[in-house]
Amino acid sequence: MAQNGTTENRGTKGIAALPLPQPVKVQEVRHTKIFIDNEWHTSSSGRTFPTFNPATGHKICDVEEADKEDVDRAVKAAKAAEQRGSPWRRMDASSRGRLLHKLADLMERDRLLLATLETLDTGKPFLQSFFIDLDGSIKTLRYYAGWADKIHGRSLPVDESFMCFTKHEPVGVCGAIIPWNFPLLMFMWKMAPALSCGNTVVIKPAEQTPLTALHVGALIKEAGFPPGVVNILPGFGPTAGAAIASHMDVDKVAFTGSTEVGQLIKEASAKSNLKRVTLELGGKNPCIVFADCDLQLAVEETQKGAFYNQGQCCTAASRVFVEESIYEEFVHRSVENVKKIVIGDPMDPQTSHGPQISQQHFDKIMDLIESGKEEGARLEYGGAAVGENRLFIQPTIFSGVKDQMRIAKEEIFGPVQCIFSFKRQQEAIERANRSQYGLVSAIFTRSMDRALSVSAALETGTVWINCYNALHAQTPFGEPTLLIRF
Repeated sequence: MAQNGTTENRGTKGIAALPLPQPVKVQEVRHTKIFIDNEWHTSSSGRTFPTFNPATGHKICDVEEADKEDVDRAVKAAKAAEQRGSPWRRMDASSRGRLLHKLADLMERDRLLLATLETLDTGKPFLQSFFIDLDGSIKTLRYYAGWADKIHGRSLPVDESFMCFTKHEPVGVCGAIIPWNFPLLMFMWKMAPALSCGNTVVIKPAEQTPLTALHVGALIKEAGFPPGVVNILPGFGPTAGAAIASHMDVDKVAFTGSTEVGQLIKEASAKSNLKRVTLELGGKNPCIVFADCDLQLAVEETQKGAFYNQGQCCTAASRVFVEESIYEEFVHRSVENVKKIVIGDPMDPQTSHGPQISQQHFDKIMDLIESGKEEGARLEYGGAAVGENRLFIQPTIFSGVKDQMRIAKEEIFGPVQCIFSFKRQQEAIERANRSQYGLVSAIFTRSMDRALSVSAALETGTVWINCYNALHAQTPFGEPTLLIRF
């Protein structure tokens, strides 16, 4: 899932006239240790783990590996920082906002370096890192900085002998476990609102992509956040992640990732201190394209949804239902449009499609592509690896997809677009809702009456009308929200 500002996640489209930023040369990654109490630490176990550039397969550096003992230290620091009378709790709300703005300023200063590290670690094209991920991260910080001194309680009318008012207080220590597809942006999505409300955080970045989170640790200290307010623990899910989810002094945990791991976190919460849990676990998102739509817009937007970030988005537009009368033309235009995608070195400004994150993930995607062929879907384009011993997969389009196929039911999390046909509106709605997922959806039509009635019937959170992946810091994500492009 990607967040953006005014760019509407268009990649490099619309910015060609601007002077293009250039990646910086990273001779050596500076921050590779565990960040606790505003200090850098080696792991208690003495273990490290490598992080790799998925575009080349080369090791970038070794990172300290946090486990349960390190989590205990971090939670202790976060607990001390959120106690009444601590510098963080004594700080007035507007000062919290100023610190978040200061962090945003420092990220602006280091924007080229952060975008370079993000591309090295994830393989996503550099210009997307710079214009989308960094822009969204900085805007998220500034948005929540503005909320810091505007979190108000309410007075409630009760019996005349009483006075009643509500008061919003920090939850306490918030654990955050973030994914590898948007590591910096997900860091901000979880940290910024928690800090705005006066909480402290213990964050575990994904083991595949820890580098930008660790660099932000240095900026947090430079910005002047009190020790213990933010703690960053690179490590693995079964050790560091599990320790956060089950810790008795963590008051809430937020996780973005797979459904299977989300279930484990929910279970760990129940078996420990019944901590609050927020989960965002993926999607198999439907798009419904009606015959009266702007056809070329629908083609471009649904492909943006399917192929952005190499399809590694929980919001991926992986089920596209097209009205029968325009089905063949939609497929034809989709095949022509996908040929514009440029696969290559993520640091090259011309590249719009990078590698998958790992060999394991690459193999899973290729297995699902093969299942689509075997089950009778028509491969219109792509479907193959690019280069030997590399993690690049061609953007892939299947037509003639049936609802019972694996590619129609399972979250692929890769660059695969599945195109279905439908005859009647009610049929499209019922098939779109026939999924265990319900994150986002999209509708393409010129009829606002149809858009509103269909959006009300779709069992998803965000519904986009004539657009896709149009996310903003000001709008909810995952809650029932309608966003219309005029």
